[in-house]
Amino acid sequence: MFDYRGVSPQATSSRLHELQQRVQRMQGSAISRTLESLPGLSGVIQLRTGETYAVDSPSLAMALVAGASQAGEWIAIVGAPDLGLESAAGFGIDLERTVVVPHPGELWLSVTAGLLDVATIVIAKPPEPVSAQQAERLKSRLLMKDAALVCWGEWPRCDATLTVTESSWLGLRRGHGRLMARRVVVSVRQGGPVRRIPLWLPGPDQQVAERDAVVPLVAAKAG
Repeated sequence: MFDYRGVSPQATSSRLHELQQRVQRMQGSAISRTLESLPGLSGVIQLRTGETYAVDSPSLAMALVAGASQAGEWIAIVGAPDLGLESAAGFGIDLERTVVVPHPGELWLSVTAGLLDVATIVIAKPPEPVSAQQAERLKSRLLMKDAALVCWGEWPRCDATLTVTESSWLGLRRGHGRLMARRVVVSVRQGGPVRRIPLWLPGPDQQVAERDAVVPLVAAKAG
């Protein structure tokens, strides 16, 4: 038998909670719930299981899932070989709880659906346009498996769309220096009127946050 004397009650509780969630996914008995988000994004959007989200930026995708990852959820990344793991770790994603399938090929949808047995959130970059029928099938599986999808690209009938409409980097001086922070404006379409939200992605402190202060650094426009 396992000796629990060296395991803290907090660690045991966390492990039991994780195992319960895995059993729920395998049985298809989970219900929709709100996932943890980074503190700086709590007023922007909060992901829910059973829902799909579309983004046009890998930075947005990583920022959206980082809070849940830090809270102990498993993350999967499908079809995005150019999404760097070092960058993902910089946003706070726990790489020890991350599954990466960089080249799923034409089986990307089956791979994504299969990973929902273990991952709470899947970041997927489809190699081709997604049909409404494909989106509907995966939506049903998300609801069944208590999971969410963040699509890097377009997704039919998604629950929310986030796009970077303005972007500039801070830290460069006449072509020299080190990039230290990124200022963006993100448009959020989620049922009602489109919201335009200024963000640090990330800020000079390497944290993602709503932008409400001027930082004394030189800005360099980025495409």
